[in-house]
Amino acid sequence: MAPAAMRTAAQSLSGAKPVSYWLDDPARPDPLPALTGDEHTDLLVVGGGYSGLWTALIAKERDPERDVVLIEVHEVGWAASGRNGGFCAASLTHGLANGVERWPDEIARLEELGERNLDAIEAAVARYGIDCEFERTGEIDVATEPHQLEELREWHEEIVKLGITGVDFLDRDALRAEVDSPTFLGGLWDRRGVAMLHPAKLAWGLKRACQELGVRIYEHTRGLDLVRSGEGMAVRTPYGRVFARRVALGTNIFPSLVKRVRPYTVPVYDYALMTEPLTPEQLESIGWKGRQGLGDSANQFHYFRLSADNRILWGGYDAIYPYGGRLSADLDQRPETFLKLAEQFFTCFPQLSGLNFSHAWGGAIDTCSRFTAFFGTAHQGRVAYAAGFTGLGVGSTRFGADVMLDLLSGEETERTRLKMVRSKPMPFPPEPFAWAGIEITKRSLARADSNGGHRNLWLKTMDKLGLGFDS
Repeated sequence: MAPAAMRTAAQSLSGAKPVSYWLDDPARPDPLPALTGDEHTDLLVVGGGYSGLWTALIAKERDPERDVVLIEVHEVGWAASGRNGGFCAASLTHGLANGVERWPDEIARLEELGERNLDAIEAAVARYGIDCEFERTGEIDVATEPHQLEELREWHEEIVKLGITGVDFLDRDALRAEVDSPTFLGGLWDRRGVAMLHPAKLAWGLKRACQELGVRIYEHTRGLDLVRSGEGMAVRTPYGRVFARRVALGTNIFPSLVKRVRPYTVPVYDYALMTEPLTPEQLESIGWKGRQGLGDSANQFHYFRLSADNRILWGGYDAIYPYGGRLSADLDQRPETFLKLAEQFFTCFPQLSGLNFSHAWGGAIDTCSRFTAFFGTAHQGRVAYAAGFTGLGVGSTRFGADVMLDLLSGEETERTRLKMVRSKPMPFPPEPFAWAGIEITKRSLARADSNGGHRNLWLKTMDKLGLGFDS
């Protein structure tokens, strides 16, 4: 990085608050009291992110008489659900290409279920009056290198052959008419498959909706252990216990109360910046009247979108795995990554030189080796879990909630018959092998980005085994 560019990037960060823009909002609700004493319930949901909130809400929608309790270690929406980019995708498979590669015989059904799931989210937002700035604008995958453009062109031809509609190829001029950056060479616009939203407001709205349906929510209540209790289960908390007939675990990256599930995920720290609001003149200089979400096509990719007040969220690129899978608030801030992101932002949008960032933050994503959620049960079907959403959980967690409730019911459904639901990813090895393998993969992906997309022997072997690392 040239010294002048580094100074510009550093200056743009001088006033950035070290907190998620989404959580730094006056609409943030007051925390609820912790659980004290014993509770008895039909269904206990552990985790107050999207997974847990959707599970509690859908459980009450399916059976209004069912008694439901939800416990959350901090506050609802505090973790990934309040720190992500706000891209709510229909895809259940971390993108169509990953789904076609892994479950070609099921991809039509998976795409249909994903579209229905996104429609159901949109309907729930309207039904419960959740003001989460929901905009179904779609998303554009952007090529910034010639090899990426050719790959997108070839992939569009495959999409057409698969009978998928609503995805358009944009050449350089067509793309820059939508969003203007000198780095853009072309793109694929999925017009209906992705919505933009305010992620924390979605979580807070789901919290309110759950309470209105009678769900009892306890915040600052950690589930310490999970044991059998008669015909059901018991979860101990710092100041009490919850006795439940069934338990749904929506803890994602945090250590599962079912210990055998833990090797299937690793934490990957992802980072994002939010700019100050753009002036009308600044917004005019880049266009973006369609307000689509965008993501570039590199292995080390960026995602970016407009907020309701015309700020630009710019995140991604670095995906940091801490040795041993350590989870710590200290890792939420990484100045060297923020500086890198800021410099890359002004390379993408040089016409916005002088714009400052108001917020800079990070958080952990639950990554699994196949990039998509996996599911299962424990304790003879009394406990269900879903984890491994790998950065696309804003939408697919609702599907995961349906799967967990299906599994707890013991009934076969169109969801539980899926190979995706009945199979597991490859678990990550113990340390130091996990860290070494991830580091080799990250470095190989970076080399591929700088070498025309050519994948080395390590990446080709990983591809053949169906393994990977992503955020």
